[in-house]
Amino acid sequence: METPQLPALRSYHSWIANETLEDYSLRYAARSFRRWSPFVIANTALGGISFLALEAIGGAITLSYGFANAFPAILVTCLFIFLTSLPIAYYSSRYNIDMDLLTRGAGFGYVGSTITSLIYATFTFIFFALEGVIMAQALNLFADVPLVLGYVISSVVIIPITFMGVTLISKLQLLSQPIWIAMHLAPFAYILFAHPDTLDEWAAFVGSDIVGEGFNFLAFGSAIGVLCALSIQIGEQVDYLRFLPDKTRENRFRWWAAVIAAGPGWIIVGGFKILCGSLLAVLAIQAGLSRSTALEPIHMYIIAYEYVSADPRVVLALAAIFVLISQVKINVTNAYAGSLAWSNFFSRVTHYHPGRVVWLVFNILISLLLMLLGIFQTLELVLAVYSIIAAAWIGSIFADLAILKPLRVSPAFPEFKRAYLYNFNPVGCGSMALASFVALLCFSGTSGVMAQAYAAPIAFVTALTSAVAIGVATKGRYYLARQPVQLPATIPDANLCAICGVTYERSDMVHCTFYEQPICSLCCSLDSHCHDVCKAPVGVLETSRSRYFGRALPHIRDKIAPHMGQRLLKVVGVLFTLAVITGGVFLLTFRLIEPGSEQPHLASGPLLLRVFLALLPLLGIGAWWIVLSQESRELAERDLVASLEKLRQTQRDLASNERLAAIGQITATVSHELRNPLGTLVTSADVLRRSLKNADEPVLNELQRLQRNAWRCVRIIEDLLDFSRKHALVVTPILIDRWVAQHVAEQDATRPIQLDLAAGCRVSADGERLRQAFSNVLANALQACETADDAAIVVSTRCEGDNAIICVADNGAGMSRETAARVFEPLFSTKAFGVGLGMPLVKRIVEQHGGSVLIDSEQGAGTRVSIVLPRAGAGSS
Repeated sequence: METPQLPALRSYHSWIANETLEDYSLRYAARSFRRWSPFVIANTALGGISFLALEAIGGAITLSYGFANAFPAILVTCLFIFLTSLPIAYYSSRYNIDMDLLTRGAGFGYVGSTITSLIYATFTFIFFALEGVIMAQALNLFADVPLVLGYVISSVVIIPITFMGVTLISKLQLLSQPIWIAMHLAPFAYILFAHPDTLDEWAAFVGSDIVGEGFNFLAFGSAIGVLCALSIQIGEQVDYLRFLPDKTRENRFRWWAAVIAAGPGWIIVGGFKILCGSLLAVLAIQAGLSRSTALEPIHMYIIAYEYVSADPRVVLALAAIFVLISQVKINVTNAYAGSLAWSNFFSRVTHYHPGRVVWLVFNILISLLLMLLGIFQTLELVLAVYSIIAAAWIGSIFADLAILKPLRVSPAFPEFKRAYLYNFNPVGCGSMALASFVALLCFSGTSGVMAQAYAAPIAFVTALTSAVAIGVATKGRYYLARQPVQLPATIPDANLCAICGVTYERSDMVHCTFYEQPICSLCCSLDSHCHDVCKAPVGVLETSRSRYFGRALPHIRDKIAPHMGQRLLKVVGVLFTLAVITGGVFLLTFRLIEPGSEQPHLASGPLLLRVFLALLPLLGIGAWWIVLSQESRELAERDLVASLEKLRQTQRDLASNERLAAIGQITATVSHELRNPLGTLVTSADVLRRSLKNADEPVLNELQRLQRNAWRCVRIIEDLLDFSRKHALVVTPILIDRWVAQHVAEQDATRPIQLDLAAGCRVSADGERLRQAFSNVLANALQACETADDAAIVVSTRCEGDNAIICVADNGAGMSRETAARVFEPLFSTKAFGVGLGMPLVKRIVEQHGGSVLIDSEQGAGTRVSIVLPRAGAGSS
């Protein structure tokens, strides 16, 4: 295709160009930025495991289901999370990409992973809100700070730390880690050594939601369902692990230790904290606290520190300081991971990236809203529902990384660049959608209480098996829309992006077929003009889909607007999305409504349902508005691009005409000055040859060579003069078959020429000018076959519609694609003594007749030149 004019360098805000702030939020982490040691990165990743929601979760499932069910559920879930997190941690660390970029190449596709980015962002702000509530409770208890003000403080204090990304976060975790470890282990050491009997009391605790003592399958499954929500924590771990240095022979042990410890190893620390929360919740209940109070981590650790000190003021101070340190350590990670997830989500939805810092503030504001809505009171319900989606997502990714990639069904490298990915990959998208649907049905109770309790494991198993089945069935064809183009092996840090003008490493560069130059992955993601023209299979698929609908509905095809089927599918998709979001808001509202004396709680359900159904028509109107607005914008953009292309073509034609005019002027001057001397030279050479008939053979050979080259110069000058002149056409009707046969017979051909004349029509043409063009094409075919013994030349004619076509085909040397693209350029020739005016002259003559010249050539296989001319009388009716 023609290379469009490159856009002006993208004017990013100053902080977007500063990767110290951006932390490569939408791209591969460059070697030059990964300057930390494996220990620092592992410590930074593990610093986020301080979150006290783990204790709250451990306490909640123990108080609900008892120790006999909570303890094995914790062990099983820890093993499950460790095994499923290991391949995710390895691939992210090996290829230096975050969770979103990894998901793109692990079976979801470029747009398909947008859904998982939203799920991941939801995880970050849910847990940010939970941790913020815990921090606000500590401030309220310790300094009598109102809860609402505590929510604001716990949110705002995180922004300046996370603003600088991993650079400042790593320093915070390094300084706070020893203090946090000491304060966390101290009270449990006192409990174990001073009061070992508390372990027996803990093990004997029976939950409030089960009947009888001992192990219960339903309670065990329900506890696992809550804990499975933690499986996505690996996403926050790999957001740091991507900054590990490259694995080398010297650092391979430290590299693997960091990957395992900070990747799947987080659940070892996390599992210990869940058990600690389970123990502290039981101790809080035994101390006389209510269930809701016992699940607040600040009260848990007040109970814990009472074993350390008898002074209530010291106990409260120690507990508050520990909670504040823990919450700052985790919420910088939650906010940081959320900013990455939102950056990835909105960059694909809007093709715009205002900077990671903007989405950092956005994520914190959403978390603050959830705090004000009272998310902590619905902890178990929120996590139980969320764990289903989390298990389905992890199951799909695990299937790709641990099964399909080793089996070579999917590419070994998790490709993340837009230019090489399908928008949707059925392996990940299909398996996750199926698993989520099946598991949510189970969770709703339609399949019985046992399936309801084990909805999260069902989601994982369904996603795993269906992903493998879809991957094998499709043979991995939807992983790559086109094969990645290997860029020239230049210096790793010296690849210049043609759009933004910044240098990036080869791993972050892509060859763009729209701009026909290398660009960086971020500019590729943000470009809204190309419409994925590099992914030809997608275009073919959409075209074939439109044709299918056209064939399926032939009786109404001509009575409806074009592409109506695609438009309806878009409207249905948008309407479904809006309905799901609205339904989620209504469901959350229903869960948060407090039962009142005047209005029973259950009566709110039908009311909200009726309001939701009444909103559906309005949502449908909104869906149509969104789709039609998008189509209008795309139409305007296509018109603009077409206008620009016409303008560029006009500029090219003008430049070509200027070059031709210059050639004509120079030719007229030079030929006038050279023709007389060349005439004298030719005559003198002829006189000398006749006078020296008896001279030695070398002398005669030199005279012949002199005369031959002089005549060649004369012919070149005549060609230049002929090319520079504008001849008026003398048009007469020509029977094309007879005309071609006559001129082929007149050729002094060195080998036979086969004829296949089947046009049977006339053209209106200047016979002499057309003969000149035809002779040039035929002469080129004869020259291409000079060195081949079995070469053949076929001249054929045919009639197609209003056109008559003359084809000259040979199986000679052929041309490369680059050479074929330049054959019509004046003065371009690949022949040793060629002038480069033959084919340009052919093109000019044919276009003067209102026709065109087409060339189809392959190196070593031959060339086919088609002269297309309008039939005589075509279009006159």
